[in-house]
Amino acid sequence: MDYISVQNVTFQYESQDDTETVSKKQVLNDISLEIKKGEFVAILGHNGSGKSTIAKHLNAMLLPSSGKVFIDGMDTADEKLTYDIRRKVGLVLQNPDNQLVASIVEEDVAFGPENLGIPSDEIRERVDEALKAVDMYDYRLHAPHKLSGGQKQRVAIAGIIAMRPDCIVLDEPTAMLDPKGRQEVMDTILKLNRENGITIVMITHYMEEAVLADHIYVIDNGKMLTSGVPREVFSQVELLKKHRLDVPQATELCYKLRACGVEIKELPLTEAECTSLLKEVLR
Repeated sequence: MDYISVQNVTFQYESQDDTETVSKKQVLNDISLEIKKGEFVAILGHNGSGKSTIAKHLNAMLLPSSGKVFIDGMDTADEKLTYDIRRKVGLVLQNPDNQLVASIVEEDVAFGPENLGIPSDEIRERVDEALKAVDMYDYRLHAPHKLSGGQKQRVAIAGIIAMRPDCIVLDEPTAMLDPKGRQEVMDTILKLNRENGITIVMITHYMEEAVLADHIYVIDNGKMLTSGVPREVFSQVELLKKHRLDVPQATELCYKLRACGVEIKELPLTEAECTSLLKEVLR
């Protein structure tokens, strides 16, 4: 069985106006996806497509209006399992300031394990281990509010790592960062996945980040548009553009060159692939 299984999930937000009339807005419509343990999965879509709503379903912050979500075989709708599910799946929010709670970095990272009732000696070990994993150990006595955006996000990730989840869900973790901060966070995410074997689910609208994933799901208007490995997904340039979605810059360049008559069989995903391809074409 897949580690995460989202089965035909529909979700509606309910709101009430001044006349106490209840209205419903459907955000997800029959969404299904499967994620294996140890995978790095990217979920793509423009703003308002339902990406963040999916993220909140993966650790039972939200429950489906219909359909099912299973985490390691556990039904998120079973309230008795919520605690266990959230220990397995940690959620990192887009804005790290919403997740940092203490005045010192190491105290912030210790907050989660303390709430799990972990013994003090083990908390110390977990905090040091988590900060080293995100290359923030030297900042353990710093004030979080004095850190850069990328450093804050890495501390927020460390706080989740210290709880030792099997899976980390990151909701647009680089959206508020400059290029340097984005690279710092992406390096951390890849290290956690490839060296530590942590399952990563990353919500993003940066195509260059999605290229690094094992599998991509593309959401549009609350529905599944397409899915597959990065090369399969980004080969569908016309489909993605039709739904106001981008492709990596290297893919875009060669797509336009092919439209002008340049013989390009397979579109590249990265700058390195694009450079190599163009060298061949220009010979």
